[in-house]
Amino acid sequence: MANHHSAFVVFDDSIKEIFGASPSLDLLHENAEYPFAHEAGVFIPEDNSLFITSNQFTDPHTNKPRIQITRVLLSDDGTSVQCEEINPEQVPMANGGVNYKSGVLFCAQGTQKRPGGLAFMASKPPYTSHLMLSSFYGRDFNSVNDVVIHSDGSIWFTDPIYGFEQGFRPKPRLPCQVYRFDPVRNSVRVIADGFGRPNGICFSPDEKTVYITDTDWIHGDGTTDDLRASHIYAFDIVNYSGQPFLTNRRVFAMADTGIPDGIKCDVHGNVYSGCGDGINIWSAGGVLLGKILVDGGAANFCFGREGTMYILNEHRLWRAQLASSTKGALLGI
Repeated sequence: MANHHSAFVVFDDSIKEIFGASPSLDLLHENAEYPFAHEAGVFIPEDNSLFITSNQFTDPHTNKPRIQITRVLLSDDGTSVQCEEINPEQVPMANGGVNYKSGVLFCAQGTQKRPGGLAFMASKPPYTSHLMLSSFYGRDFNSVNDVVIHSDGSIWFTDPIYGFEQGFRPKPRLPCQVYRFDPVRNSVRVIADGFGRPNGICFSPDEKTVYITDTDWIHGDGTTDDLRASHIYAFDIVNYSGQPFLTNRRVFAMADTGIPDGIKCDVHGNVYSGCGDGINIWSAGGVLLGKILVDGGAANFCFGREGTMYILNEHRLWRAQLASSTKGALLGI
């Protein structure tokens, strides 16, 4: 299935620099039993591995909803993988994730009995884990969804109500909001509100802009409404009294198919999001440049080395090879 050129759609000629001369899309791994490749997508350069989280599925043994974390070890040539299922104790119903210190910071959505929040997991066995933050001053988060780290050490994350709508979280006690957690001061602030379902979040390479997706188009019961947001919003990050605030909220883009879920920038400032038809790519000015079409769409994805991208497509994990100069802003490799 290599050199699947028809998957690379050009809307603006500048996308050709991103794609490179001969982009390819290859199926790396398929798991028919459950949708293993849904969220997170955290590339660990030290050992060429990838941490991903599954979509929710019913555990055949307990008959309860479950989410599985998988460590995907990539071969040196990137053509084959070994998958290891991991079950850290302190990461209930994992969703998004990001590289953090010597491991992965996961968004734990929580369960009916256990609060979720920000959960740290070591990236090597025995994968020790602990919950860093589970409430807004005593009010439990709804179901923390996605997370990103600022260079100042702060942790920014989104908290929609999908867990309650999907039946595995109690009634929400907080609005659907975006938060900033300062682990040094142990302080957490609401940094943005006014969303239907805040979801993906990322910074521009210069950290002057934060992009946040609103996936209100689809609710947790599966209902959709074309009048609800499937948008990416951009905010300016400004300093007041020594603290960051978000100003100048603006529509950055709308996904034409499904929702813009996971979102990341490359080192040049282009914005990528997993949408209903695959990966959509916009310029920093909000112009749709192109798409990497994946049947069934993509909730999330991540960059590996030198233009490699790993695309999470529920039962399938794909690898796209773009131009080697196309690097993710998170790791810059």
